[in-house]
Amino acid sequence: MPIFLGIDGGGSKTSCLIGDETSILGTGTAAGSNVVRVGEAQARESLDTAIHQACTVANLNPSQINEVCVGLAGAARPEIGELVTGIISEVIRNEIKPAEIKVVGDMVIALEAAFGNGPGVIVIAGTGSIAYGRNREGQIARAGGWGFAISDEGSGHWIGRAAVAAAMRAWDEDKDENTLLLAGLMKSWRLGTREQFVLAANATPPPDFAALFPTVVTLADSGDRSARDILTQAGTELAKLSGPVIRRLFPNSGAVPVAMSGGVFDSSALVRQVFYNNLRSGNPDAILNPGVIEPVRGALELARKGAAK
Repeated sequence: MPIFLGIDGGGSKTSCLIGDETSILGTGTAAGSNVVRVGEAQARESLDTAIHQACTVANLNPSQINEVCVGLAGAARPEIGELVTGIISEVIRNEIKPAEIKVVGDMVIALEAAFGNGPGVIVIAGTGSIAYGRNREGQIARAGGWGFAISDEGSGHWIGRAAVAAAMRAWDEDKDENTLLLAGLMKSWRLGTREQFVLAANATPPPDFAALFPTVVTLADSGDRSARDILTQAGTELAKLSGPVIRRLFPNSGAVPVAMSGGVFDSSALVRQVFYNNLRSGNPDAILNPGVIEPVRGALELARKGAAK
């Protein structure tokens, strides 16, 4: 019986699914394994942990895996694909018949999880953000996902950075009602003073702004106005991201299937609602799947399809 492994290697979390031709046998999770974001050492550790965890649940040895599909941002760079392939080969260690390992973009596995071979647009908002779609003719288009410095609006990183900026702006303007935001962000980074906070925010390499996202969600849910404004803007930006992809792939209107994926959508009902409202306002024919798609399921399905070819 062939065994398949699907991996979603995100910037903040790694998810694995092991299955046979019809069933899911085991799951595993670990810290982020996106090499571009976290570096080779952490990627290696996270992939090893998640794969072994899934194998333990499935009562399988990693060497029994026959087909693997990994989705991660930056996969288009050959050196990244080769590095990840090498890491997984070391973890699986089947010297008799090495597993077939395919490395694709994170948007590819998300699109597969949402629509299979069919048309649609997936908007991903995790550590980064991107919109990606395919029409009925098989044409592909994307928008966003160009990196934190110039893109990734509405992502966890973007939200964290916007929260830091809002907290410091409130400090400059002596707005007492926003002290909760600054205090919450400082606690997230385990810092005791505003001066330490400013130094951390401007450090080289940059800090993990995405780690501040859960704090922003908590504050927004408790009614903090600044936090709610930031998440509202995130939902608006993510809806804007979908627009160019919809226009390029579905220029003659008609029903456009749209789906959401990523931790930002999963964790914030406010972002989901604002995204939906703005999506429908700009694209009345869009039909939104109300659930949040798990890309790792697409990775597992692509591993199965790889064996079928």
